[in-house]
Amino acid sequence: MNKRGVTFKLFIMTVVFFLCFYGMVILSQFLFFENFYQQQKIGRVESRLKSFGQSYVQEAWGSGRVSREAARFMLQNKNQLAIVTLDGKVKLDDAFHINLRTADGKIVKISLSLFMSEYGDELRAARIQPGDTVTVEGEGLGTEGISTANLIYPTGIQKLGFKNIGSTSEEASTDGSVRFSGTVTEIVLPDLKTWSQRQGLLFGALEEWFPLSQAHLEKLKNFEVLEEDWTEPWTGVRNAVIVHPVRQDTGEIDLLFTVTSLQEISETNEALRWFYLYLGIGGFALILILSLFYSRMVTRPLIALNNTAKRMAKLDFTAHTPIRQNDELGSLSYSMYTLSQNLDTALRELQEVNQQLVEDMEQKQRMEAVQQDFFANASHELKTPLSIIKGFAEGLQDGVSAGKQDHYMKVIVEEADKMERLVKDMLDLAKLESGTLKLRKTTFILSELVEEVVDKLFHLLKEKKLEVVIIPANEMPIHADVGWLEQVIINFFVNAIRHAEEGSSITIRIEGSGEISIFSIENKGETIPDDQLEQIWDRFYRAELSRSRQTGGTGLGLSIVKRILDLHEFRYKAENTKDGVRFVVIFGGQATAKELRV
Repeated sequence: MNKRGVTFKLFIMTVVFFLCFYGMVILSQFLFFENFYQQQKIGRVESRLKSFGQSYVQEAWGSGRVSREAARFMLQNKNQLAIVTLDGKVKLDDAFHINLRTADGKIVKISLSLFMSEYGDELRAARIQPGDTVTVEGEGLGTEGISTANLIYPTGIQKLGFKNIGSTSEEASTDGSVRFSGTVTEIVLPDLKTWSQRQGLLFGALEEWFPLSQAHLEKLKNFEVLEEDWTEPWTGVRNAVIVHPVRQDTGEIDLLFTVTSLQEISETNEALRWFYLYLGIGGFALILILSLFYSRMVTRPLIALNNTAKRMAKLDFTAHTPIRQNDELGSLSYSMYTLSQNLDTALRELQEVNQQLVEDMEQKQRMEAVQQDFFANASHELKTPLSIIKGFAEGLQDGVSAGKQDHYMKVIVEEADKMERLVKDMLDLAKLESGTLKLRKTTFILSELVEEVVDKLFHLLKEKKLEVVIIPANEMPIHADVGWLEQVIINFFVNAIRHAEEGSSITIRIEGSGEISIFSIENKGETIPDDQLEQIWDRFYRAELSRSRQTGGTGLGLSIVKRILDLHEFRYKAENTKDGVRFVVIFGGQATAKELRV
Protein backbone atom coordinates (compact mmCIF):
# COMPACT_ATOMS: atom_id res chain seq x y z
CA MET A 1 0.00 0.00 0.00
CA ASN A 2 1.54 3.28 -1.14
CA LYS A 3 2.07 5.59 1.87
CA ARG A 4 1.35 8.61 -0.31
CA GLY A 5 -1.67 7.03 -1.96
CA VAL A 6 -5.25 7.90 -1.18
CA THR A 7 -5.96 4.33 -0.03
CA PHE A 8 -3.35 4.53 2.74
CA LYS A 9 -4.46 8.00 3.80
CA LEU A 10 -8.11 6.98 3.93
CA PHE A 11 -7.17 3.83 5.86
CA ILE A 12 -5.26 5.84 8.49
CA MET A 13 -8.04 8.44 8.77
CA THR A 14 -10.69 5.72 9.15
CA VAL A 15 -8.67 3.87 11.80
CA VAL A 16 -8.06 7.09 13.76
CA PHE A 17 -11.73 8.06 13.51
CA PHE A 18 -13.01 4.71 14.72
CA LEU A 19 -10.39 4.48 17.46
CA CYS A 20 -11.31 7.95 18.73
CA PHE A 21 -15.00 7.10 18.65
CA TYR A 22 -14.45 3.72 20.26
CA GLY A 23 -12.11 5.23 22.86
CA MET A 24 -14.72 7.85 23.70
CA VAL A 25 -17.29 5.11 24.23
CA ILE A 26 -14.94 3.09 26.47
CA LEU A 27 -13.87 6.16 28.46
CA SER A 28 -17.46 7.27 28.91
CA GLN A 29 -18.33 3.79 30.15
CA PHE A 30 -15.50 3.80 32.68
CA LEU A 31 -16.04 7.35 33.96
CA PHE A 32 -19.71 8.20 33.61
CA PHE A 33 -21.78 5.07 33.06
CA GLU A 34 -22.28 4.20 36.72
CA ASN A 35 -23.39 7.71 37.71
CA PHE A 36 -25.54 8.02 34.60
CA TYR A 37 -27.25 4.67 35.22
CA GLN A 38 -27.75 5.52 38.90
CA GLN A 39 -29.31 8.89 38.09
CA GLN A 40 -31.56 7.31 35.49
CA LYS A 41 -32.76 4.63 37.91
CA ILE A 42 -33.31 7.01 40.81
CA GLY A 43 -35.02 9.55 38.55
CA ARG A 44 -37.37 6.86 37.22
CA VAL A 45 -38.23 5.72 40.78
CA GLU A 46 -38.84 9.31 41.91
CA SER A 47 -41.16 9.95 38.96
CA ARG A 48 -43.19 6.80 39.63
CA LEU A 49 -43.20 7.50 43.38
CA LYS A 50 -44.61 10.96 42.70
CA SER A 51 -47.37 9.47 40.56
CA PHE A 52 -48.08 6.88 43.26
CA GLY A 53 -48.31 9.62 45.91
CA GLN A 54 -50.74 11.70 43.83
CA SER A 55 -53.06 8.72 43.34
CA TYR A 56 -52.72 7.75 47.03
CA VAL A 57 -53.86 11.20 48.18
CA GLN A 58 -56.48 11.99 45.52
CA GLU A 59 -58.26 8.64 45.39
CA ALA A 60 -58.21 7.98 49.20
CA TRP A 61 -57.37 4.27 48.89
CA GLY A 62 -58.46 1.84 51.55
CA SER A 63 -55.96 -0.42 53.29
CA GLY A 64 -56.54 -3.27 50.80
CA ARG A 65 -56.12 -1.04 47.75
CA VAL A 66 -53.03 0.55 49.30
CA SER A 67 -51.44 -2.88 49.78
CA ARG A 68 -52.18 -3.96 46.20
CA GLU A 69 -50.96 -0.72 44.67
CA ALA A 70 -47.83 -0.77 46.84
CA ALA A 71 -47.14 -4.35 45.79
CA ARG A 72 -47.58 -3.41 42.13
CA PHE A 73 -45.24 -0.46 42.61
CA MET A 74 -42.53 -2.63 44.19
CA LEU A 75 -42.84 -5.27 41.47
CA GLN A 76 -42.53 -2.71 38.69
CA ASN A 77 -39.55 -0.90 40.22
CA LYS A 78 -37.89 -3.83 42.02
CA ASN A 79 -37.61 -1.97 45.30
CA GLN A 80 -39.34 -1.71 48.69
CA LEU A 81 -41.99 0.77 49.81
CA ALA A 82 -43.41 1.75 53.21
CA ILE A 83 -45.90 4.47 54.19
CA VAL A 84 -45.08 6.11 57.54
CA THR A 85 -45.96 9.28 59.41
CA LEU A 86 -43.55 12.00 60.44
CA ASP A 87 -43.20 10.52 63.93
CA GLY A 88 -42.31 7.07 62.55
CA LYS A 89 -45.66 5.29 62.82
CA VAL A 90 -45.93 2.73 60.01
CA LYS A 91 -49.19 2.86 58.07
CA LEU A 92 -47.95 0.39 55.42
CA ASP A 93 -44.74 -1.42 56.24
CA ASP A 94 -44.99 -4.48 54.09
CA ALA A 95 -47.09 -4.75 50.96
CA PHE A 96 -46.49 -8.51 50.73
CA HIS A 97 -48.50 -10.03 53.57
CA ILE A 98 -51.27 -12.35 54.72
CA ASN A 99 -54.19 -11.02 56.77
CA LEU A 100 -55.62 -13.59 59.23
CA ARG A 101 -58.87 -13.38 61.17
CA THR A 102 -58.42 -15.18 64.49
CA ALA A 103 -61.19 -16.97 66.40
CA ASP A 104 -61.86 -13.86 68.49
CA GLY A 105 -62.34 -11.78 65.29
CA LYS A 106 -59.05 -9.92 65.48
CA ILE A 107 -57.22 -9.17 62.22
CA VAL A 108 -53.48 -9.99 62.32
CA LYS A 109 -51.10 -9.04 59.48
CA ILE A 110 -48.39 -11.56 58.66
CA SER A 111 -45.36 -9.86 57.02
CA LEU A 112 -43.90 -11.94 54.21
CA SER A 113 -40.93 -9.87 52.97
CA LEU A 114 -38.32 -11.57 55.16
CA PHE A 115 -40.09 -14.93 55.09
CA MET A 116 -40.21 -14.97 51.26
CA SER A 117 -36.48 -14.45 51.08
CA GLU A 118 -35.93 -17.94 52.54
CA TYR A 119 -39.13 -19.91 51.87
CA GLY A 120 -40.54 -18.27 48.76
CA ASP A 121 -40.75 -21.47 46.66
CA GLU A 122 -42.46 -23.49 49.41
CA LEU A 123 -44.95 -20.68 50.14
CA ARG A 124 -45.81 -20.38 46.45
CA ALA A 125 -46.27 -24.15 46.22
CA ALA A 126 -48.74 -24.13 49.12
CA ARG A 127 -51.15 -22.01 46.99
CA ILE A 128 -52.69 -20.23 49.97
CA GLN A 129 -55.97 -18.57 49.00
CA PRO A 130 -58.46 -16.38 50.92
CA GLY A 131 -60.66 -18.68 53.07
CA ASP A 132 -57.90 -21.18 53.82
CA THR A 133 -57.07 -21.96 57.44
CA VAL A 134 -53.39 -21.61 58.30
CA THR A 135 -51.30 -21.77 61.45
CA VAL A 136 -48.60 -19.18 61.91
CA GLU A 137 -45.70 -19.12 64.30
CA GLY A 138 -43.60 -16.01 64.64
CA GLU A 139 -42.63 -12.97 66.59
CA GLY A 140 -44.70 -9.89 67.35
CA LEU A 141 -42.98 -6.62 68.23
CA GLY A 142 -44.14 -4.42 71.04
CA THR A 143 -45.33 -0.85 70.88
CA GLU A 144 -41.80 0.53 70.90
CA GLY A 145 -40.11 1.32 67.66
CA ILE A 146 -41.94 1.50 64.38
CA SER A 147 -44.00 -1.75 64.45
CA THR A 148 -47.59 -2.19 65.48
CA ALA A 149 -48.83 -4.81 67.95
CA ASN A 150 -50.85 -6.74 65.34
CA LEU A 151 -47.89 -7.25 62.92
CA ILE A 152 -46.27 -10.68 63.02
CA TYR A 153 -42.96 -11.69 61.43
CA PRO A 154 -43.40 -15.44 60.81
CA THR A 155 -40.84 -18.17 61.29
CA GLY A 156 -43.19 -20.92 60.10
CA ILE A 157 -46.51 -21.25 58.26
CA GLN A 158 -48.62 -24.37 57.94
CA LYS A 159 -51.63 -24.86 55.68
CA LEU A 160 -53.99 -27.68 56.46
CA GLY A 161 -53.13 -30.69 54.36
CA PHE A 162 -49.71 -29.32 53.23
CA LYS A 163 -46.19 -29.67 54.46
CA ASN A 164 -44.96 -27.15 57.04
CA ILE A 165 -43.23 -24.08 55.64
CA GLY A 166 -40.39 -22.93 57.85
CA SER A 167 -40.12 -24.10 61.47
CA THR A 168 -43.14 -24.61 63.71
CA SER A 169 -43.67 -26.11 67.19
CA GLU A 170 -46.68 -27.35 69.14
CA GLU A 171 -46.51 -24.62 71.74
CA ALA A 172 -45.28 -21.13 71.83
CA SER A 173 -41.86 -20.73 73.34
CA THR A 174 -41.15 -18.43 76.23
CA ASP A 175 -38.88 -16.07 74.28
CA GLY A 176 -41.73 -13.91 72.91
CA SER A 177 -42.77 -15.99 69.94
CA VAL A 178 -46.47 -16.52 69.30
CA ARG A 179 -48.48 -19.27 67.61
CA PHE A 180 -52.05 -18.94 66.43
CA SER A 181 -54.45 -20.05 63.69
CA GLY A 182 -56.91 -18.13 61.61
CA THR A 183 -58.71 -17.78 58.32
CA VAL A 184 -56.98 -16.00 55.44
CA THR A 185 -58.85 -12.85 54.44
CA GLU A 186 -56.21 -11.37 52.10
CA ILE A 187 -52.91 -12.51 50.65
CA VAL A 188 -50.46 -10.44 48.54
CA LEU A 189 -47.41 -12.28 47.18
CA PRO A 190 -44.66 -10.94 44.91
CA ASP A 191 -43.90 -12.30 41.45
CA LEU A 192 -41.17 -14.85 42.02
CA LYS A 193 -39.51 -13.94 38.72
CA THR A 194 -38.86 -10.41 39.97
CA TRP A 195 -38.41 -11.23 43.65
CA SER A 196 -35.39 -9.71 45.27
CA GLN A 197 -33.50 -11.26 48.19
CA ARG A 198 -33.01 -7.77 49.59
CA GLN A 199 -36.62 -7.07 50.48
CA GLY A 200 -35.76 -7.13 54.19
CA LEU A 201 -33.52 -4.10 53.83
CA LEU A 202 -36.58 -1.86 54.15
CA PHE A 203 -36.87 -2.50 57.86
CA GLY A 204 -33.24 -1.80 58.56
CA ALA A 205 -33.52 1.51 56.72
CA LEU A 206 -36.62 2.48 58.69
CA GLU A 207 -34.90 1.68 61.97
CA GLU A 208 -31.90 3.84 61.00
CA TRP A 209 -33.84 6.83 59.68
CA PHE A 210 -36.42 7.16 62.44
CA PRO A 211 -36.86 9.17 64.47
CA LEU A 212 -36.06 11.78 61.82
CA SER A 213 -33.31 14.33 62.30
CA GLN A 214 -34.28 17.97 62.60
CA ALA A 215 -32.85 18.80 59.16
CA HIS A 216 -34.80 15.97 57.51
CA LEU A 217 -37.96 16.91 59.38
CA GLU A 218 -37.84 20.53 58.23
CA LYS A 219 -37.28 19.56 54.56
CA LEU A 220 -40.13 17.05 54.61
CA LYS A 221 -42.52 19.58 56.17
CA ASN A 222 -41.61 21.88 53.25
CA PHE A 223 -42.52 18.94 50.94
CA GLU A 224 -39.00 18.49 49.67
CA VAL A 225 -38.13 15.04 48.34
CA LEU A 226 -35.17 13.47 50.16
CA GLU A 227 -32.75 11.26 48.27
CA GLU A 228 -29.64 9.89 49.95
CA ASP A 229 -27.28 6.96 49.61
CA TRP A 230 -27.49 4.37 52.37
CA THR A 231 -25.24 1.37 52.93
CA GLU A 232 -26.73 -1.56 54.82
CA PRO A 233 -24.33 -2.13 57.75
CA TRP A 234 -24.46 -5.96 57.78
CA THR A 235 -23.98 -6.73 54.07
CA GLY A 236 -22.42 -3.48 52.81
CA VAL A 237 -25.01 -3.27 50.03
CA ARG A 238 -25.36 0.20 48.50
CA ASN A 239 -28.91 1.56 48.34
CA ALA A 240 -30.73 4.77 47.66
CA VAL A 241 -33.34 5.92 50.14
CA ILE A 242 -36.04 8.15 48.68
CA VAL A 243 -38.60 9.85 50.93
CA HIS A 244 -41.51 11.59 49.21
CA PRO A 245 -43.90 13.61 51.47
CA VAL A 246 -47.64 13.83 50.61
CA ARG A 247 -50.41 15.74 52.35
CA GLN A 248 -53.71 14.04 53.22
CA ASP A 249 -57.07 15.85 53.06
CA THR A 250 -56.97 16.02 56.86
CA GLY A 251 -53.69 18.00 56.70
CA GLU A 252 -51.65 15.05 57.97
CA ILE A 253 -48.34 14.44 56.21
CA ASP A 254 -47.52 10.88 55.13
CA LEU A 255 -44.11 9.80 53.93
CA LEU A 256 -43.62 7.40 51.00
CA PHE A 257 -40.41 5.68 52.08
CA THR A 258 -38.67 3.53 49.45
CA VAL A 259 -35.33 1.75 49.30
CA THR A 260 -33.76 1.13 45.88
CA SER A 261 -30.73 -1.12 45.59
CA LEU A 262 -27.70 0.35 43.79
CA GLN A 263 -25.51 -2.69 44.26
CA GLU A 264 -26.36 -4.24 40.89
CA ILE A 265 -25.29 -0.99 39.21
CA SER A 266 -21.80 -1.27 40.67
CA GLU A 267 -21.63 -4.98 39.92
CA THR A 268 -22.85 -4.44 36.36
CA ASN A 269 -20.41 -1.59 35.81
CA GLU A 270 -17.52 -3.69 37.09
CA ALA A 271 -18.44 -6.52 34.74
CA LEU A 272 -18.81 -4.08 31.86
CA ARG A 273 -15.33 -2.69 32.49
CA TRP A 274 -13.79 -6.11 31.90
CA PHE A 275 -16.20 -6.78 29.04
CA TYR A 276 -15.23 -3.57 27.25
CA LEU A 277 -11.55 -4.29 27.88
CA TYR A 278 -11.78 -7.62 26.08
CA LEU A 279 -14.12 -6.12 23.50
CA GLY A 280 -11.63 -3.33 22.89
CA ILE A 281 -8.90 -5.79 21.89
CA GLY A 282 -11.19 -7.54 19.43
CA GLY A 283 -12.69 -4.24 18.35
CA PHE A 284 -9.25 -2.82 17.49
CA ALA A 285 -8.52 -5.78 15.21
CA LEU A 286 -11.98 -5.47 13.66
CA ILE A 287 -11.45 -1.73 13.12
CA LEU A 288 -8.21 -2.41 11.25
CA ILE A 289 -9.87 -5.01 9.00
CA LEU A 290 -12.99 -2.94 8.34
CA SER A 291 -10.96 0.23 7.75
CA LEU A 292 -8.76 -1.55 5.23
CA PHE A 293 -11.80 -2.99 3.45
CA TYR A 294 -13.64 0.34 3.54
CA SER A 295 -10.65 2.34 2.28
CA ARG A 296 -10.06 -0.05 -0.59
CA MET A 297 -13.76 -0.19 -1.45
CA VAL A 298 -13.99 3.61 -1.60
CA THR A 299 -10.69 4.24 -3.37
CA ARG A 300 -10.85 1.40 -5.92
CA PRO A 301 -13.14 3.37 -8.29
CA LEU A 302 -11.09 6.54 -7.66
CA ILE A 303 -7.90 4.71 -8.63
CA ALA A 304 -9.62 3.35 -11.75
CA LEU A 305 -10.78 6.86 -12.67
CA ASN A 306 -7.28 8.21 -12.05
CA ASN A 307 -5.75 5.58 -14.36
CA THR A 308 -8.33 6.45 -17.00
CA ALA A 309 -7.52 10.14 -16.65
CA LYS A 310 -3.78 9.36 -17.04
CA ARG A 311 -4.46 7.45 -20.26
CA MET A 312 -6.65 10.28 -21.52
CA ALA A 313 -3.84 12.75 -20.73
CA LYS A 314 -1.67 10.70 -23.09
CA LEU A 315 -4.42 10.86 -25.74
CA ASP A 316 -5.24 7.18 -25.21
CA PHE A 317 -9.02 6.97 -25.21
CA THR A 318 -9.32 3.20 -25.64
CA ALA A 319 -9.69 0.25 -23.21
CA HIS A 320 -11.91 2.18 -20.80
CA THR A 321 -14.96 0.49 -19.24
CA PRO A 322 -17.31 2.58 -17.04
CA ILE A 323 -17.70 1.62 -13.37
CA ARG A 324 -20.98 -0.17 -12.65
CA GLN A 325 -22.18 1.86 -9.62
CA ASN A 326 -25.43 3.71 -9.06
CA ASP A 327 -23.81 6.69 -7.34
CA GLU A 328 -21.80 9.82 -8.10
CA LEU A 329 -18.65 7.81 -8.85
CA GLY A 330 -20.55 5.65 -11.34
CA SER A 331 -21.99 8.78 -12.95
CA LEU A 332 -18.53 10.38 -13.10
CA SER A 333 -17.08 7.20 -14.64
CA TYR A 334 -19.83 7.08 -17.26
CA SER A 335 -19.27 10.77 -18.05
CA MET A 336 -15.53 10.13 -18.47
CA TYR A 337 -16.34 7.13 -20.66
CA THR A 338 -18.61 9.27 -22.83
CA LEU A 339 -15.96 12.01 -22.91
CA SER A 340 -13.25 9.53 -23.93
CA GLN A 341 -15.46 8.14 -26.69
CA ASN A 342 -16.22 11.63 -28.00
CA LEU A 343 -12.57 12.66 -27.77
CA ASP A 344 -11.51 9.44 -29.49
CA THR A 345 -13.97 10.11 -32.30
CA ALA A 346 -12.89 13.74 -32.53
CA LEU A 347 -9.22 12.75 -32.51
CA ARG A 348 -9.74 10.22 -35.30
CA GLU A 349 -11.68 12.78 -37.29
CA LEU A 350 -8.94 15.33 -36.66
CA GLN A 351 -6.30 12.85 -37.75
CA GLU A 352 -8.31 12.07 -40.86
CA VAL A 353 -8.73 15.78 -41.54
CA ASN A 354 -5.02 16.35 -40.97
CA GLN A 355 -4.21 13.44 -43.25
CA GLN A 356 -6.58 14.82 -45.83
CA LEU A 357 -5.03 18.23 -45.36
CA VAL A 358 -1.56 16.75 -45.88
CA GLU A 359 -2.79 14.96 -48.97
CA ASP A 360 -4.44 18.13 -50.18
CA MET A 361 -1.25 20.05 -49.61
CA GLU A 362 0.73 17.40 -51.46
CA GLN A 363 -1.89 17.39 -54.19
CA LYS A 364 -1.69 21.16 -54.35
CA GLN A 365 2.05 20.99 -54.66
CA ARG A 366 1.73 18.36 -57.35
CA MET A 367 -0.91 20.44 -59.10
CA GLU A 368 1.33 23.48 -58.93
CA ALA A 369 4.18 21.45 -60.37
CA VAL A 370 1.86 19.99 -63.01
CA GLN A 371 0.52 23.44 -63.82
CA GLN A 372 4.01 24.77 -64.23
CA ASP A 373 4.87 21.81 -66.42
CA PHE A 374 1.55 22.20 -68.23
CA PHE A 375 2.14 25.85 -69.01
CA ALA A 376 5.69 25.12 -70.06
CA ASN A 377 4.54 22.31 -72.33
CA ALA A 378 1.58 24.34 -73.62
CA SER A 379 3.91 27.24 -74.39
CA HIS A 380 6.24 24.86 -76.17
CA GLU A 381 3.38 23.26 -78.11
CA LEU A 382 1.91 26.61 -79.14
CA LYS A 383 5.25 28.19 -79.92
CA THR A 384 5.95 25.99 -82.96
CA PRO A 385 2.63 26.52 -84.85
CA LEU A 386 2.69 30.21 -83.98
CA SER A 387 6.22 30.54 -85.32
CA ILE A 388 5.21 28.72 -88.52
CA ILE A 389 2.10 30.85 -88.96
CA LYS A 390 4.10 34.01 -88.29
CA GLY A 391 6.81 33.01 -90.78
CA PHE A 392 4.44 32.10 -93.57
CA ALA A 393 2.30 35.20 -92.91
CA GLU A 394 5.42 37.41 -93.17
CA GLY A 395 6.23 35.60 -96.43
CA LEU A 396 2.81 36.49 -97.81
CA GLN A 397 3.28 40.06 -96.56
CA ASP A 398 6.63 40.32 -98.32
CA GLY A 399 4.97 39.21 -101.56
CA VAL A 400 6.04 35.68 -102.36
CA SER A 401 5.54 34.37 -105.86
CA ALA A 402 2.02 33.59 -106.93
CA GLY A 403 2.76 29.90 -107.23
CA LYS A 404 3.72 29.68 -103.52
CA GLN A 405 0.81 31.65 -102.02
CA ASP A 406 -1.57 28.67 -102.03
CA HIS A 407 1.02 26.54 -100.27
CA TYR A 408 1.62 29.30 -97.65
CA MET A 409 -2.12 29.64 -97.03
CA LYS A 410 -2.52 25.86 -96.67
CA VAL A 411 0.27 25.65 -94.06
CA ILE A 412 -1.21 28.54 -92.08
CA VAL A 413 -4.63 26.84 -91.99
CA GLU A 414 -3.13 23.47 -90.96
CA GLU A 415 -1.15 25.05 -88.10
CA ALA A 416 -4.25 26.96 -86.96
CA ASP A 417 -6.20 23.68 -86.88
CA LYS A 418 -3.48 22.13 -84.74
CA MET A 419 -3.65 25.07 -82.34
CA GLU A 420 -7.43 24.76 -82.21
CA ARG A 421 -7.23 21.05 -81.35
CA LEU A 422 -4.59 21.76 -78.71
CA VAL A 423 -6.65 24.47 -77.04
CA LYS A 424 -9.76 22.24 -77.12
CA ASP A 425 -7.85 19.35 -75.50
CA MET A 426 -6.39 21.70 -72.88
CA LEU A 427 -9.86 22.99 -71.99
CA ASP A 428 -11.26 19.43 -71.77
CA LEU A 429 -8.42 18.35 -69.51
CA ALA A 430 -8.84 21.41 -67.27
CA LYS A 431 -12.54 20.63 -66.95
CA LEU A 432 -11.84 17.00 -66.04
CA GLU A 433 -9.22 17.92 -63.44
CA SER A 434 -11.35 20.64 -61.81
CA GLY A 435 -13.34 18.11 -59.74
CA THR A 436 -16.62 19.83 -60.49
CA LEU A 437 -17.62 17.70 -63.46
CA LYS A 438 -20.86 15.71 -62.97
CA LEU A 439 -21.28 12.56 -65.01
CA ARG A 440 -24.61 11.87 -66.72
CA LYS A 441 -24.63 8.09 -66.82
CA THR A 442 -26.90 6.04 -69.08
CA THR A 443 -26.99 2.42 -70.23
CA PHE A 444 -25.96 1.69 -73.83
CA ILE A 445 -24.29 -0.88 -76.11
CA LEU A 446 -20.58 -0.17 -76.49
CA SER A 447 -20.22 -1.75 -79.96
CA GLU A 448 -22.78 0.64 -81.37
CA LEU A 449 -20.83 3.61 -79.99
CA VAL A 450 -17.60 2.20 -81.49
CA GLU A 451 -19.22 1.91 -84.94
CA GLU A 452 -20.34 5.54 -84.78
CA VAL A 453 -16.81 6.64 -83.95
CA VAL A 454 -15.38 4.57 -86.83
CA ASP A 455 -17.77 6.27 -89.23
CA LYS A 456 -16.69 9.72 -87.99
CA LEU A 457 -12.99 8.92 -88.47
CA PHE A 458 -13.38 7.18 -91.82
CA HIS A 459 -11.27 9.82 -93.66
CA LEU A 460 -8.29 9.22 -91.33
CA LEU A 461 -8.50 5.47 -91.96
CA LYS A 462 -8.68 6.08 -95.70
CA GLU A 463 -5.57 8.29 -95.70
CA LYS A 464 -3.42 5.46 -94.24
CA LYS A 465 -5.33 2.66 -95.98
CA LEU A 466 -6.27 1.09 -92.64
CA GLU A 467 -8.96 -1.46 -91.91
CA VAL A 468 -11.02 -1.77 -88.70
CA VAL A 469 -12.12 -5.15 -87.35
CA ILE A 470 -14.79 -5.07 -84.58
CA ILE A 471 -15.24 -8.39 -82.69
CA PRO A 472 -18.09 -8.39 -80.11
CA ALA A 473 -18.58 -11.53 -77.91
CA ASN A 474 -21.22 -11.95 -75.16
CA GLU A 475 -21.49 -8.19 -75.04
CA MET A 476 -23.41 -6.70 -72.07
CA PRO A 477 -24.74 -3.14 -71.80
CA ILE A 478 -22.51 -0.74 -69.84
CA HIS A 479 -23.49 2.15 -67.58
CA ALA A 480 -21.49 5.32 -68.17
CA ASP A 481 -21.58 8.91 -69.46
CA VAL A 482 -21.94 8.27 -73.20
CA GLY A 483 -20.57 11.70 -74.22
CA TRP A 484 -17.29 11.39 -72.33
CA LEU A 485 -16.92 7.72 -73.14
CA GLU A 486 -17.23 8.61 -76.85
CA GLN A 487 -14.28 10.96 -76.31
CA VAL A 488 -12.33 8.03 -74.82
CA ILE A 489 -13.05 5.83 -77.86
CA ILE A 490 -12.12 8.67 -80.27
CA ASN A 491 -8.81 9.35 -78.49
CA PHE A 492 -7.93 5.65 -78.41
CA PHE A 493 -8.90 5.32 -82.08
CA VAL A 494 -6.99 8.42 -83.20
CA ASN A 495 -3.92 7.30 -81.23
CA ALA A 496 -4.11 3.82 -82.87
CA ILE A 497 -4.44 5.36 -86.36
CA ARG A 498 -1.49 7.74 -85.88
CA HIS A 499 0.90 5.01 -84.77
CA ALA A 500 -0.35 2.18 -87.05
CA GLU A 501 1.59 0.96 -90.06
CA GLU A 502 0.11 2.04 -93.37
CA GLY A 503 -2.10 -0.65 -94.89
CA SER A 504 -2.44 -2.58 -91.61
CA SER A 505 -5.60 -3.29 -89.58
CA ILE A 506 -6.92 -2.07 -86.21
CA THR A 507 -8.68 -4.75 -84.13
CA ILE A 508 -11.37 -3.82 -81.57
CA ARG A 509 -12.71 -6.54 -79.25
CA ILE A 510 -15.67 -6.24 -76.87
CA GLU A 511 -16.15 -9.26 -74.58
CA GLY A 512 -18.68 -9.79 -71.79
CA SER A 513 -17.99 -11.93 -68.69
CA GLY A 514 -20.67 -11.78 -66.00
CA GLU A 515 -20.99 -8.19 -64.83
CA ILE A 516 -17.70 -7.18 -66.48
CA SER A 517 -17.19 -5.98 -70.08
CA ILE A 518 -13.68 -5.80 -71.56
CA PHE A 519 -12.84 -3.36 -74.40
CA SER A 520 -9.51 -3.59 -76.22
CA ILE A 521 -8.06 -1.77 -79.28
CA GLU A 522 -4.89 -3.07 -80.93
CA ASN A 523 -2.82 -1.82 -83.87
CA LYS A 524 0.29 -2.91 -85.71
CA GLY A 525 3.22 -0.61 -85.43
CA GLU A 526 6.09 0.44 -83.22
CA THR A 527 5.90 -0.67 -79.56
CA ILE A 528 6.39 1.54 -76.48
CA PRO A 529 9.46 0.98 -74.30
CA ASP A 530 8.38 -0.99 -71.21
CA ASP A 531 9.74 1.63 -68.79
CA GLN A 532 7.51 4.25 -70.44
CA LEU A 533 4.19 2.34 -70.44
CA GLU A 534 3.02 4.21 -67.31
CA GLN A 535 4.23 7.59 -68.56
CA ILE A 536 2.10 7.64 -71.70
CA TRP A 537 -0.88 8.78 -69.58
CA ASP A 538 0.93 11.97 -68.57
CA ARG A 539 0.20 15.27 -70.30
CA PHE A 540 2.30 16.18 -73.35
CA TYR A 541 4.16 12.91 -73.13
CA ARG A 542 5.50 11.61 -76.45
CA ALA A 543 7.70 8.59 -76.84
CA GLU A 544 9.09 10.20 -80.01
CA LEU A 545 8.51 13.94 -80.14
CA SER A 546 9.43 14.59 -83.76
CA ARG A 547 7.26 11.81 -85.14
CA SER A 548 4.35 12.72 -82.90
CA ARG A 549 4.42 16.28 -84.10
CA GLN A 550 4.39 15.10 -87.67
CA THR A 551 1.29 13.01 -86.99
CA GLY A 552 -0.42 16.02 -85.51
CA GLY A 553 -0.93 14.84 -81.88
CA THR A 554 -1.26 17.29 -79.03
CA GLY A 555 0.10 14.99 -76.32
CA LEU A 556 -3.07 15.35 -74.26
CA GLY A 557 -5.28 12.58 -75.69
CA LEU A 558 -4.31 9.74 -73.36
CA SER A 559 -4.20 12.10 -70.35
CA ILE A 560 -7.83 13.02 -71.12
CA VAL A 561 -8.67 9.29 -71.44
CA LYS A 562 -7.08 8.64 -68.04
CA ARG A 563 -9.13 11.39 -66.33
CA ILE A 564 -12.42 10.21 -67.86
CA LEU A 565 -11.83 6.55 -66.92
CA ASP A 566 -10.76 7.52 -63.38
CA LEU A 567 -13.99 9.49 -62.93
CA HIS A 568 -15.94 6.39 -63.96
CA GLU A 569 -13.73 4.17 -61.75
CA PHE A 570 -13.01 1.88 -64.72
CA ARG A 571 -9.82 -0.15 -64.92
CA TYR A 572 -7.44 0.36 -67.83
CA LYS A 573 -3.94 -0.46 -69.03
CA ALA A 574 -1.57 -0.27 -72.00
CA GLU A 575 0.59 -3.18 -73.09
CA ASN A 576 2.90 -4.11 -75.93
CA THR A 577 1.99 -6.95 -78.23
CA LYS A 578 4.11 -8.88 -80.73
CA ASP A 579 3.30 -6.49 -83.55
CA GLY A 580 2.26 -3.29 -81.84
CA VAL A 581 0.39 -1.77 -78.83
CA ARG A 582 -2.92 -2.72 -77.19
CA PHE A 583 -5.06 -0.60 -74.89
CA VAL A 584 -7.54 -2.42 -72.57
CA VAL A 585 -10.47 -0.99 -70.56
CA ILE A 586 -12.48 -3.11 -68.05
CA PHE A 587 -16.01 -1.82 -67.43
CA GLY A 588 -17.64 -2.89 -64.14
CA GLY A 589 -16.31 -4.12 -60.76
CA GLN A 590 -15.94 -2.36 -57.37
CA ALA A 591 -12.25 -1.50 -57.16
CA THR A 592 -10.97 1.95 -57.97
CA ALA A 593 -9.00 2.69 -61.06
CA LYS A 594 -5.83 3.32 -59.06
CA GLU A 595 -6.02 -0.04 -57.29
CA LEU A 596 -6.89 -2.11 -60.37
CA ARG A 597 -4.71 -0.36 -62.93
CA VAL A 598 -2.15 -2.78 -64.39
